[in-house]
Amino acid sequence: MAALPKSGLSLAEFQGKWTLSRVITDRRANAEGVLSGAASFTPDEPGRMIYEESGTLSYARQPPMAATRRYIWTETEEGIEVTFETGKSFHTIMLDRLMPDAIHLCDPDLYNVSYDFTRWPKWSSTWSVVGPRKDYKMVSDYLRTD
Repeated sequence: MAALPKSGLSLAEFQGKWTLSRVITDRRANAEGVLSGAASFTPDEPGRMIYEESGTLSYARQPPMAATRRYIWTETEEGIEVTFETGKSFHTIMLDRLMPDAIHLCDPDLYNVSYDFTRWPKWSSTWSVVGPRKDYKMVSDYLRTD
């Protein structure tokens, strides 16, 4: 079996500001949402960055609303450990490949993410989420602005 191509990325390369475009396809509600905004990676301590995003979310026929998220990204030997603000583990981004996948179980829901770093510094994440009350796909595109 041939070795997978290495991404060559490290956490430090994410530092800075990014434009963020997101499309959410909710199969259960037969609705679509679009988020336009920005994301940033700010050093917090060595080997650790705070990821913050903010934007305007237009979903279905509802009025546009402000949307924010915040995670902690920490470099490890395996890749980047992504945690919630509380410190609870979310998933690990394996940097030994250009298109890593990860899974997060938030019982009863299953979150599956695929990253694509093949066009760096443009990159994306695609989440597929399924559960008793969830069935959606969320594609986020990032492009460096600084």
